[in-house]
Amino acid sequence: MSAADKIKNAAEDLAGKAKEAVGHVTDNDKLVAEGKADQAKSDVKQAGENVKDAFKH
Repeated sequence: MSAADKIKNAAEDLAGKAKEAVGHVTDNDKLVAEGKADQAKSDVKQAGENVKDAFKH
């Protein structure tokens, strides 16, 4: 996994966490769900990159 990919995945995860937190504070269930979805998407990308890295070694 390239450093740029790691940074993008971390940023997406962080944005999702922020969205989820704002949703909780403002009692906005839609925003909470969007934040969790963003985090899940980041996790899937991370897992895919880890699999690619495993096959490189």
